[in-house]
Amino acid sequence: MLPLTDDTLWAILRDEIDDATVNQLVWHCLGYRHDATTDRWDNTLVAEEWRIDYPTPPNFIDSRPATVKLTRSIPKEHKQLLKQELGFAGYTVDELVPRKTRRATIVNWLLSYRQSRFPNP
Repeated sequence: MLPLTDDTLWAILRDEIDDATVNQLVWHCLGYRHDATTDRWDNTLVAEEWRIDYPTPPNFIDSRPATVKLTRSIPKEHKQLLKQELGFAGYTVDELVPRKTRRATIVNWLLSYRQSRFPNP
């Protein structure tokens, strides 16, 4: 799994990390674990509100509903972490495509996840 560093998060925003790896990072943070022996997903570590809607991990790049759920799960106090922590000003108008905006949502969620587990002193 990739480390949740600013470099990793910027690489996601810049589309330098492939979609599958980005999804795997979010899945891991949500608690999904893949058992290679059985080729099945274990969701016992996944919060109930995710496990009910997504017993197997969703593709956040392709699924608008999954990304909306991700957005809604970000606490209000963490909604601006893209700007506050990374200084991300957003994409230019010609870059505003669903795939990139979903990547920005993912990064904001990952920042919120990181902040909630490893708060700044």
